[in-house]
Amino acid sequence: MSEGDLIHKVLPIYPSLARSARIQGQVVLQAVISKRGVIENLRVMSGHPMLAPAAIEAVRQWRYRPYVLNNEPVEVETQVTVNFSLPGN
Repeated sequence: MSEGDLIHKVLPIYPSLARSARIQGQVVLQAVISKRGVIENLRVMSGHPMLAPAAIEAVRQWRYRPYVLNNEPVEVETQVTVNFSLPGN
């Protein structure tokens, strides 16, 4: 199987309320990369509830070069980690 590549990545917008509260950390998402390279079935596995919506909104826009098995594109289940950190930490 040849591995797909991330060809379009959108960075999350740090939620202002989370920024004000100095909330940082990782949001781990479970997703399916479709045969067309589109993110589908996105769900939160772990992470702060104030950061999760921004992570979902960003990752939903990501696009991949499709994974290929025997010269055919295939769906692939994957895990994506989005890091939120404030300057100076």
